[in-house]
Amino acid sequence: MTIHFGYEKGQVLQALRYHFISRPEIKTMLIVVNIFALASVTLYALHKITPLAFLVGSGLWIVLMISFWFILPGIVYKRAETFQHNFTMHFKQDEFTVAHENGSRSWPWKALNNFIESPHFFHLYFDSRSFFLVPKSGCRDKDEVFELREILKEKLKKK
Repeated sequence: MTIHFGYEKGQVLQALRYHFISRPEIKTMLIVVNIFALASVTLYALHKITPLAFLVGSGLWIVLMISFWFILPGIVYKRAETFQHNFTMHFKQDEFTVAHENGSRSWPWKALNNFIESPHFFHLYFDSRSFFLVPKSGCRDKDEVFELREILKEKLKKK
């Protein structure tokens, strides 16, 4: 199977948000911060804390959410040259290959740990922090997206 694709900035930013928020340590931190925010609202409503303390807690919550939703994905997008290229990917029996105008690189399937699927991408993970985004828009139709999903499921069975 072969697909051809480029990246759209809006979709990449959404995929990066999905990646960051799906990380276990960030999920835990977001849960803790949201519990803190709810406790802050409750304590303020019960007049147990001052308005300044409530505003500081709310400000921290807003800064954290803006960081994970806008700043962090934007920084990664700007620094990664990958998103400026058009690619061709070949999925073969023993390996997959990524190619663009400057060259190509092949990996055996065992180089991947797992994959996850987001609305517009397949995230191919080499390890917990290193991944490659494969846009579903590179597939011709829904049948080819289904075929790619099945290939990934077959090649990346639980280890």
